[in-house]
Amino acid sequence: MTLTRLVISNITRRRGRCLFTLLGITVGIASFVTFLSMGGNLKKEIYRETNALGANLVVIPKGSCGYEQLSVLTGDQMPTTITTEEIGRIRKIGGLTVIPFLAQKSAINNRPVSVNGIEPAATRTHKRWEMASGEYFSGEGATEVVLGSAIAKQEKLLPGATVTIREEKLPVRGILKETGGRDDHTIFVPMAAAQRLFKVPERVSFATVRVDDTSLTESYSEKIQAAVGLGVVSDKQMLKSVLAIAGTVNLTLQLIAAVAVLAAAFGIINTMMTATYERKREIGILQALGAKQRTIFGIFLLESSFYGISGGLLGVAAGLTASTVLSPYISQNSMTSFVKGSGTGSTLDFGMIAGSVLFSTLVAVIAGLYPAWRASRLSPVEAISYE
Repeated sequence: MTLTRLVISNITRRRGRCLFTLLGITVGIASFVTFLSMGGNLKKEIYRETNALGANLVVIPKGSCGYEQLSVLTGDQMPTTITTEEIGRIRKIGGLTVIPFLAQKSAINNRPVSVNGIEPAATRTHKRWEMASGEYFSGEGATEVVLGSAIAKQEKLLPGATVTIREEKLPVRGILKETGGRDDHTIFVPMAAAQRLFKVPERVSFATVRVDDTSLTESYSEKIQAAVGLGVVSDKQMLKSVLAIAGTVNLTLQLIAAVAVLAAAFGIINTMMTATYERKREIGILQALGAKQRTIFGIFLLESSFYGISGGLLGVAAGLTASTVLSPYISQNSMTSFVKGSGTGSTLDFGMIAGSVLFSTLVAVIAGLYPAWRASRLSPVEAISYE
């Protein structure tokens, strides 16, 4: 009998024990991969939304923290303390383009949706939107909506339908072409109508600023702060702040998953220690037939490696499936909307897959070292006389 067949025979001898040990490492790796996959997608979405913002500077309420900066990218509801008069003062500086937004929340069929009040003409030029169906806003003062492609598909809405926002029915004027970002999940309303609906007259949530000469970005930031006394962050500063928040959350989730992997490692130790005691007589016979200590050590180490490799492969498959299936059902909030936004909670990263399987195998090998050492240290007489 070859060494490989002997290892397989030993593993399948106690099928119930093998199954539960394998499930332990599978669940641990699956949770690890799920969080890792969603975290990778989260980071990619942050970069994409920052680029899609198309701004060199972002004007936010004074004293805003990283959470508000995150809300700028996700379209989540924000404080509406910036006045239209302040926006006008910024525009007077010259050499820049200012696009204000009113970020609010509403619901369709009891599902939360983002609503953005915008200046239709300026925002369309800034965002370079194209229409998939219907028409764009008829004017700056219109009381109608334009929908992102994803929200229109989700709610099965077409041009000519109506949506209810703050107990007022608004006609759907048109549907935007897919952008691949959070705009696809947003309802857009002309600024004046949005301010009236949400009872925030002459107020906006934030404004994006594109400067004509990017080498003077810092200078423009100082001029804006001097003119209105509001918070001003560059696109690079905002990206750094948001990534720091996302990184902290992602690390916490991965540490939780690592605990599950550690628990699975103790399951492997328990299984291998039990196998060592049950197979003392078998070990003694192998030694009597000339098997050396390193051979016995290798047999037990190969068995524990089997749990690591098999559990790693199954865990990766389960984790990627879980992140894809679960992401559309994640509650909408500033942190998780990135994962939900693109509709794909997982990305096929072969480096991550290989790393996860390697991690699983390494954990299993380490877990099997002590049982393998104990088995190899048994004396032939002690082992063969065991009953």
